[in-house]
Amino acid sequence: MGKLTVRAVLAVVLAGTVFVQAGMVWVLVTGSDPEDGSMPLTALRVITILGMGSVQVALVCVWRLVAMVRRGTVFSHAAFRYVNGVIGAIVAVALMWFAVTAVNAPGQRDDPGVTVIMGGIGLAILGVALIVLVLRMLLAQAVARDVEATQMQAELDEVI
Repeated sequence: MGKLTVRAVLAVVLAGTVFVQAGMVWVLVTGSDPEDGSMPLTALRVITILGMGSVQVALVCVWRLVAMVRRGTVFSHAAFRYVNGVIGAIVAVALMWFAVTAVNAPGQRDDPGVTVIMGGIGLAILGVALIVLVLRMLLAQAVARDVEATQMQAELDEVI
């Protein structure tokens, strides 16, 4: 994908999350959608607002990492801040999903399989965080090798 395509996709997704978040805030503030009591919609809306915030954090971190890749500085200690941000955002999204599962669970007493499936999806989201953590460890190794290579190059330059 080209540079412009990546930025465009990130911008569209970020704009979409802001739109959803703004809509949820609007409905909460105006109270224009009264609850009928079948679902605790206020809790689900608050969880949605917080979840969209977590997605936005992840998108901004990915945007910064893409910029670092473009500049050729991704193999540095500065990249860890953004990778940690992505991991934290994914864990936050998983926690929000578990909260949605807990809010939805009382309505699923006749069919508890839905709650189990939703819990499994939450575990899968945590699995994504684990994959990013492994990638962070690979980045740490690459940064260490880059530092080592720089030191060896400096020593070789002294010898020559």
